[in-house]
Amino acid sequence: MNRTRRLARCGFVLCLLPLVALAGADDRYVRIPAGSFATALAYEDLRGPVAIPTFAMMKRPVTNAEFLAFVKHHPTWRRDRAPTVFAGPGYLAHWPQAQGLGSAEQGTQPVTHVTWFAAAAYCEAQGARLPRWVEWEYVAAADATRRDARGDPAWRERILRWYARSSSQALPRAGAQQPNAYGVADVHGVVWEWTEDFSALLVSADNREQGDPDRARFCGAGALSIDDRENYAVLMRVAMLSSLQARDVTMNLGFRCVKDAR
Repeated sequence: MNRTRRLARCGFVLCLLPLVALAGADDRYVRIPAGSFATALAYEDLRGPVAIPTFAMMKRPVTNAEFLAFVKHHPTWRRDRAPTVFAGPGYLAHWPQAQGLGSAEQGTQPVTHVTWFAAAAYCEAQGARLPRWVEWEYVAAADATRRDARGDPAWRERILRWYARSSSQALPRAGAQQPNAYGVADVHGVVWEWTEDFSALLVSADNREQGDPDRARFCGAGALSIDDRENYAVLMRVAMLSSLQARDVTMNLGFRCVKDAR
C-alpha cells in the first residue's frame, strides 16, 4: 500500500475538514437487510457465500448540487485548493467555476470528476462511508422485483447495453430510474461508482510487488479473480476500478455513501 493511501486510511484526509454532518441527509438512505451473498469475485481466503450485515445505502448517487454544498462547507476541497496528492488533474473540471455549477439541471446530475479521496471525505463528513465492494455488488445484483437477478440473461444484457453507450452523452437526473428491489436507484445505467476497497479488488498471482505501476496487468488478470465468468458486467466494473488510483477522476465515475447499522 503506498504512502498516500496509508495516510488516507489512517484518517489523514479528515484532518482537512471538521467532522460536520450535512443536514437533512438521512432521508436519502434506505435500509438494506442482512443476507447471504455469493460474490462473483474469487477470494483466496473466502469460500462460499458472504454474510452481509444490515446497512443503509443512499437511494441514488451524490449529485453535483450536494457535492457543491460540501465544497462550500469545506473549501479545502475546492478544485483550486485541494492538495494535488488528493485531487489529480481533472478534479471537478466539469464545473464552470470552482464553486459554481453551469445550470440547475447540472445540479441534479450525479457528480463525476471526483477522486476517491474527495468521495471518502464527503461520506465521512456526514457520518457515513463509501460502500465496500461486496456491499455494492449485493445491492447491484437486484432488479426491480428480485434481490438477485444475476441468473437472468436479459437482465445482464440490459446492463451491457448501457456499457456500450457513449459516455459523452449528458447524464440524466440522479434518481430518475426505477428503484430496484431494495429501493436503490441508478446502480446501473447512469455512472460507475467508487467503492471503499476499490484498490484491493484484483490481485494477480504473478504480481508480487505492491504498487506495481503496470495497471494494465491488473486489468488483464481480471478474469482470474472472477468466479462467475458469465457476469461480464461485474468483470468490467472491477477491471475499471482496479486500473485507477485514488486521486484519479473520470467523466462517468461518481459515488454514493452507506451507513453502518446502529
